[in-house]
Amino acid sequence: MTQAADVVVIGGGQSGLAAGYHLRRLGLDFVILDAQPMPGGAWQHTWDSLHLFSPAAYSSLPGRLMPAQPGETYPDAGHVVDYLADYEKRYDLPVQHGIRVAAVHRDGDRLLADADSGAWRARAVISATGTWSRPFLPAVPGRGVFTGRQLHTVNYRRPADFAGQRVIVVGGGNSGAQIAADLALAGDIDVTWATQRPPRFLADDIDGRVLFDVATARRRALDAGADDTGGVASLGDIVAVPPVRAARDAGLLHTKPMFVRLTTTGVEWADGTRAETDAIVWCTGFRPALALLAPLGLRGPRGHVPTVGTRAVAEPRLHLLGYGDWTGPASATLIGVGRPARDAARDIARQLSN
Repeated sequence: MTQAADVVVIGGGQSGLAAGYHLRRLGLDFVILDAQPMPGGAWQHTWDSLHLFSPAAYSSLPGRLMPAQPGETYPDAGHVVDYLADYEKRYDLPVQHGIRVAAVHRDGDRLLADADSGAWRARAVISATGTWSRPFLPAVPGRGVFTGRQLHTVNYRRPADFAGQRVIVVGGGNSGAQIAADLALAGDIDVTWATQRPPRFLADDIDGRVLFDVATARRRALDAGADDTGGVASLGDIVAVPPVRAARDAGLLHTKPMFVRLTTTGVEWADGTRAETDAIVWCTGFRPALALLAPLGLRGPRGHVPTVGTRAVAEPRLHLLGYGDWTGPASATLIGVGRPARDAARDIARQLSN
């Protein structure tokens, strides 16, 4: 059975909900199709100790401040899930959970979203699928011969799963630092932190509020034709959230350069040094989950779809939201997605009125 809506939003996490808020305010006919069986997006699947970089009031979607979490300056992931569930209910957003969209096709003057529950025809589509479902693993030689445990950030949950083991954490970003700290603070785990370059910690007083302001200022400067200041990357790579500071200041975060290959029982560095390990946690990032857009033939360099704002250049009925700076400054964050979501909804409203 094929159903119809003026706008189909694919993905019911923070980006899809922000889009829904603005589409609702503009009085548009829309539906949000979400693969998750419950509200909360990818926040439902993070590791146990994960906390936001910013206080609750600075981690909010449009229209509704996130309430503070008692006893926590930086809310944990469970608090975020509760907030997103409440947000979805508060604004009566038409989210259909447990619906996975496999592909988006052109269908005359409409776009057709093929879902496992049936197809949806739409005058416009917002892709808000995020990146969590597409973890990236680097092609390091020997990865297939290592007999220990390998997992990505998406599979990590808690230090107790590695009690008494030797663990190598790979990746010099926030996830790598937080998971290395989580394991090191447990006290009974031998942790090695492998990074491409020495870790660059931001000043301890910098959190997500500052990062959002810096990212926004950079985008405005670039749009005005000014020189690129480097934005957040110029400040460092790692937000020193309390657990990371604690592990760093206690001398527990021992870093080594990135190894060049895996052996059957461990890793080997360029100088021939080897280390045995029981597990490797790859904190090596994600790629945009855009396979469903393949029938449209829009992919450009680095897997990105060329856009003007959030609108796809080669398919103006399609908007992409929440994948990072290329779809709006800081648009992969809770506080950052509101503005590009508003712009996308307004653009769609103008398009549909013609």
